[in-house]
Amino acid sequence: MKERRKLYAFYVSIFPLMVCSGMVYSILALYISELGASKTEIGMIYMTGSAVGALISPMVGRLSDRIGRKPVMAFSMVGFTLAFAAYSLIEDAVYAFPIQALEGATWAAMGTVASAFIADLAPESERGWAMGMYERTWFIGWIVGPMLGGYLADHVGFKPTLVLGSALTVLGLIVFLLKVKESR
Repeated sequence: MKERRKLYAFYVSIFPLMVCSGMVYSILALYISELGASKTEIGMIYMTGSAVGALISPMVGRLSDRIGRKPVMAFSMVGFTLAFAAYSLIEDAVYAFPIQALEGATWAAMGTVASAFIADLAPESERGWAMGMYERTWFIGWIVGPMLGGYLADHVGFKPTLVLGSALTVLGLIVFLLKVKESR
């Protein structure tokens, strides 16, 4: 029962990030296009994040084994906060490349460490359930996020929507720091 409480605290802490990522990714290509990027450049921007994530995932996993899951997850959430806020500040699509690189690193940290975190906390007989709850958190965030992101972009614009998304990740980070304990 104690493990479940720890897992629920973890899920609650990452939910705002999932809403934010759904908000941002539903509008990001449109926003970058508005900043002057071609369709090919938009593809290259997204590729940058994936390439960075692919390169550093094993290193991030090893780092979390050495220093703990919580510091790496906190880094990830800070990285998302900075990336989403940085998108709101750019005036030229070329600046999306380094932001996407940061995002790739933070997705690598999140993806690698969240699974390890859950495996650490969940009893072996409940790991499938625990991972399913993690996935549910993602999906619910991605149900709410794209709808909210599109609505806000229509009514207040891209930049305020990105700032609001960044603020959501701060909320999740605060919950994470206050309510989630190290998993090992």
